[in-house]
Amino acid sequence: MSRTRFSGKTVLVTGAGSGLGRAIALAFGAEGARVVVAGRTEGPLKETAALIEEQGGTAAFVTADVSRAADVRALVRTAVDRFGALDVAVNNAGVLRGAGQPIAEVAEADWQTLFDINVTGVLLALQAEVAQMRTQPGGGAIVNVSSNLGAHKQIPGVTAYAASKAAVSALTRGAALDHIADGVRINAVSPGASATTMSLLPGETEEQRAARMREQSPLGRVSTTDEVAAAVLYLASPEAGSVVGTDLVIDGGAAA
Repeated sequence: MSRTRFSGKTVLVTGAGSGLGRAIALAFGAEGARVVVAGRTEGPLKETAALIEEQGGTAAFVTADVSRAADVRALVRTAVDRFGALDVAVNNAGVLRGAGQPIAEVAEADWQTLFDINVTGVLLALQAEVAQMRTQPGGGAIVNVSSNLGAHKQIPGVTAYAASKAAVSALTRGAALDHIADGVRINAVSPGASATTMSLLPGETEEQRAARMREQSPLGRVSTTDEVAAAVLYLASPEAGSVVGTDLVIDGGAAA
């Protein structure tokens, strides 16, 4: 496989200050992309950009709140002004709220935050990204980060989060059909538990999570962030040129 699949391409990754977003940004940087990393907090974004540059890549960071349309439009403009185009966007920014609570007890504020960021944030990002990509001769590719919780499986206590991610899965499929004629390919990945802090139960250590996953996951472990990043890069790459509207589950068989 080429390690330069994205040479000369500009890639935007939201929620790139840590976890999956950082791993995805680093993976694109390692394959030659000029990576714009975005999120709400400057410090972690600067760290991600520095890590990309330390491995020989090119990066810029922009603070933005994806739930604000003006922020997202400015983010896309900055990427284009800095690097000349927007070839790939990964809408990874997301939050988990109300975990462990049955849906009848989830606070309205938690529900609103989940949908503002996980759903409206993806919508606003898609709108700004498509608006730019449809003007480019080569179009572009967008990958939304959903979850195996929602459209693929349910577990008690995370129904609000699952509902928001089910919306992302549905939004992805519909947007893919709406905009493939514009030259914009849109797909999603739906990770299960991965090696990030979001998959840790309250007070749980990584060792305790590993023991739990040996019991709960058919694969017997969490997915690595590199495994999820590899799937994102495939969907964004020329090798996936005829992949439109797919929702790729990466969860060790948990939703099979």
